[in-house]
Amino acid sequence: MQAWGKDQKVGLSMIQLMADPKGDLTKALDLELTHPGPTEEKGLWGRCKRHAIYAVNGEIKAIQVAEGPDDPAGDAHPEPTLADTMIEIIEKIKKEG
Repeated sequence: MQAWGKDQKVGLSMIQLMADPKGDLTKALDLELTHPGPTEEKGLWGRCKRHAIYAVNGEIKAIQVAEGPDDPAGDAHPEPTLADTMIEIIEKIKKEG
């Protein structure tokens, strides 16, 4: 995860990249990618759906998942999980809070 963070230039920012090597969190959040397209056709077993989480002190405040009936991996329409969308959601939560 450190190498990916370095590649994405997040460094010591507020963004924290976390691994889930056994899929425990993925399963607990019901985010396991089980559609036959990505799993059987592409071999993506045990992977999580494309998602973004906004959490404060371990409490999930917002979670966005990019998936659709014809796009289970969220590749065609990742917009719900992109930075601009998450920033809008975070700003809204902070205004309401």
